[in-house]
Amino acid sequence: MAACTQPPALFAGFGCRRGCPVETLAALLRRTLAGHGLPVSALRGIASIHAKAREPGLLALAEHLDLPLVCFDAGHLLTFEPLLSQRSAAAFAQTGCWGVAESAALCLAASQTQQPRLHVPRQVLGGATLALACGG
Repeated sequence: MAACTQPPALFAGFGCRRGCPVETLAALLRRTLAGHGLPVSALRGIASIHAKAREPGLLALAEHLDLPLVCFDAGHLLTFEPLLSQRSAAAFAQTGCWGVAESAALCLAASQTQQPRLHVPRQVLGGATLALACGG
């Protein structure tokens, strides 16, 4: 993966099980940012799949971070399949895309930047997944 310019504008993509607590989502985000030396101030938005648009944990995280939660339909997410670090047949069977976190991060980055790419591939904690994308 190509490195992004510093400081990068980051776009977080989340996947999660129904009812995943905000604490789990926030812990995964903190751990991922800290592990890669990235500031929370670099985040420009969080994204997921349309089925998660009313997920309480995601809504609470977006509100806490004062960031928009943008949700995309599976068709939009599917277009980013060539850029994914991995493809999950289980995710495809359940959602219609090959991976929610990476696809959502890339889709949000593409809506606000040029040449979206993964900055941090899929990370997992409990029932949550997270990926970070940036643009060129």
